[in-house]
Amino acid sequence: FLKLMALVPPSAFLSGFAQEPLRAAQNPNAKNVLIIVFDALSATNIGLFGYARNTMPNLARMAERATVYHNHYAGGNFTTPGSGSLMTGVYPWTHRAFGLGAQVIPERRHKTLFSAFEEYYRLAYSHNNFVNIHLQAFFNDISHLEPQKNLFVKNTLALDRLFPNDEDIASVAWERAVKKADAGYAYSLFFSELYTEYENRQVGKLAEMFPLGIPRIGTDDYFLLEDGIDWVTSQIIKTPQPFVAYFHFLPPHHPYSPRREYVHAFRDDSVGYLIDKPKSIFNHNEQISLTYQSNQRRIYDEFVLYADGELGRLYDYLEQNRWLENTWVVFTSDHGEMFERGIFGHRTPVLYQPIVRIPLVILEPGQKQRRDVYTHTSAVDVIPTLLKVTGQKIPDWFEGQPMPPFADKEPDPQRSLFTVEAKLSSWNKPMNPVTTTIVKGNYKLMYLAGYEELGKDTPSFELYDLENDPQELQNLADSKPSVLSDLKNELLTRMKEADRPYEKG
Repeated sequence: FLKLMALVPPSAFLSGFAQEPLRAAQNPNAKNVLIIVFDALSATNIGLFGYARNTMPNLARMAERATVYHNHYAGGNFTTPGSGSLMTGVYPWTHRAFGLGAQVIPERRHKTLFSAFEEYYRLAYSHNNFVNIHLQAFFNDISHLEPQKNLFVKNTLALDRLFPNDEDIASVAWERAVKKADAGYAYSLFFSELYTEYENRQVGKLAEMFPLGIPRIGTDDYFLLEDGIDWVTSQIIKTPQPFVAYFHFLPPHHPYSPRREYVHAFRDDSVGYLIDKPKSIFNHNEQISLTYQSNQRRIYDEFVLYADGELGRLYDYLEQNRWLENTWVVFTSDHGEMFERGIFGHRTPVLYQPIVRIPLVILEPGQKQRRDVYTHTSAVDVIPTLLKVTGQKIPDWFEGQPMPPFADKEPDPQRSLFTVEAKLSSWNKPMNPVTTTIVKGNYKLMYLAGYEELGKDTPSFELYDLENDPQELQNLADSKPSVLSDLKNELLTRMKEADRPYEKG
């Protein structure tokens, strides 16, 4: 059936999937909210937050009329828990979306960014499959969810729209019937060759623009951030106001694919190699050298620079068309990226600063001067803050709180913040294996348990003084026993409280 479908122009099928007309929002005098998320963007790789390379000059330009949060933390270390916390305002141990592609638990699916802004028109899009799993779960509270592949360079037979209830099966059938993939052959005798030629012509013209590879998700779902930014500007002008919009773009997530003019932008600079830190027991490969990690970091930085160029285009549009006068603009990420200790990327049990410290910049409507906030803040604070500044009621089911300078009271310098990694845990059982961190005052404690590398019954504790040791080189677990004891007891108590409903799961 799929082979025959391939011979019919996709346009013959798409008319039945037209989207419903946009409905009017209810309070045209309220301020809009625009949230822009760049995936896997670490604050430790941004000049605005102290990095040696000027990787985001446009973000720095935006910051001159914004509030900049210098110690902002992700809820998790990869997209599923990280974006889940950003959109639900609770930590992963509460929304329980632990594993790759997991959903938040049913009782949390109507307690989100979108349900909280019920008087607003709610618009969303993401390149990332894991984010779309969340957005599909929140679908009933979203006014318009743009289909993911609408903003891809090519759309494989529009399977997501032709087979909305069977996209997974249809995708597997397509892979086997048409794509040669790793096997080197396809089930279809002729169409695979025709499709390969079609694909080469369709995306081949972009190869010169992206010499390290066209940005993609999966093996050949190519996309351009340029198209995403163009789509945002085309949508907000026709979207009923007030709106809350959540746009989650994949760059600078791996694979790192900067546009040609950004390739080698930092090759000859003086930043040089990374600090030679001890190899983690969770390192990917004993043979990963400091030179390799330094080169990967440079390419990542160049991809960040490319993404920043597109962010600058969006900022210019918003400024020139006076959207900054009536719109709260939020720029952030869902988690960071790591190039140290023999670890590459972010899907790792450890939660060092490059993975958990992320950017947050908020532009208040009409703001003209920069404000810098050094208080520790969390992704779970973003929704309560936006509700506060737009005059909305803040439901009691959020774990975050309004951030300075928008909160009614002075921030508590001893407030505790948490990050959770439990991708190998079941949502309905106590977390194991698990890594969690608590950041309180100057100190950060990382707790790891249940991993074979440690010995399943041997937990590990790493304690760092972030003010005096931002590179996390000196584990103080043995030399600061009282600090360790206090943070350990608080962290384990919070974990036990979060797991209590699932002890008999």
